[in-house]
Amino acid sequence: MSDVVIVVDMQRGFLEEGYPLYCGAEAGHIIPNVQRLLSRELVKGSTLIFTQDSHAPDDKEFQMFPPHCIEGTEEAEIIPELDSYPGQRLPKRRYSAFYDTDLDERLVALKPEKLIICGVCTDICVLYTVADARNRDYPAEVYTDCVASFDQEAHRFALRHMENILGAKLVTE
Repeated sequence: MSDVVIVVDMQRGFLEEGYPLYCGAEAGHIIPNVQRLLSRELVKGSTLIFTQDSHAPDDKEFQMFPPHCIEGTEEAEIIPELDSYPGQRLPKRRYSAFYDTDLDERLVALKPEKLIICGVCTDICVLYTVADARNRDYPAEVYTDCVASFDQEAHRFALRHMENILGAKLVTE
């Protein structure tokens, strides 16, 4: 058995300036760390799953957040720095990578020892994916230098919550 790395929403819409949910320049600093993590995990035989926030133009999420990552747009693409890494793509329309996707089935087939989770936003999609992983009894590791958000206070809260309430192991790359 090997591990599965879930790379959460490392998309142009969150990591490139000019998009409505751009996480800021600080978020860009995690990209080299994520690259090192993915390269190391590939050598170990881990499977990579890249989630992609993917919304219809009239998605109800836009009642809360500005329209973003509309399916089929450049904004919804994986950032160029990670796009060439081999791995599965998983479109999702809600915070958790498990909600209304086939992630459960993929993980049953892969039988991972643990899930390694990185990406953006720490306090939204990363947090809810970790919560759903733990509710399914998957051990979860979160690389603290491989996650970011546009809200630093919420980022720190989410890391504490994942560790203290969800039982995720926090590590650094």
